Amino acid sequence: MRILVVDAPSEVRFAVQRGRSDLLEPLNGQHEPLRFEFSLRLGLPLSTGSVNFLGEFAQGPSSERFVYINSGTLAGQSGSRWTRRAKLKLALIPPEVVETVLHTGGIIEARVHGTMGDGGPVCASVNPNTVVWGVAYDVA
Repeated sequence: MRILVVDAPSEVRFAVQRGRSDLLEPLNGQHEPLRFEFSLRLGLPLSTGSVNFLGEFAQGPSSERFVYINSGTLAGQSGSRWTRRAKLKLALIPPEVVETVLHTGGIIEARVHGTMGDGGPVCASVNPNTVVWGVAYDVA
């Protein structure tokens, strides 16, 4: 999976959370877009028919899995005025995106708007209207 954080505040550091407290390498908004890549596994489908994402980056109960995008102090930026974490809900990935990746390869890509209305980094449950899901074929 790839997460691209676009239009992020340039002075704020971002990182994707692994497990309870580990992070992918933090990046700041001076390197647009911020690019995070990691692996998720697919488990057996849920009783609802939804995709069951597994792995050290998949947070929360199976029916409500998400990925955390941490920023400011939660991304290891001591002295930041921001301490925020955003939830990118995996259940919102369009089924056709998952099917395309399974059948043709590539990776699932999310393009996330990184700045909230207050000028700070994205936080809370990411508004589905601020995420664009797709398939990328340029696997790094």
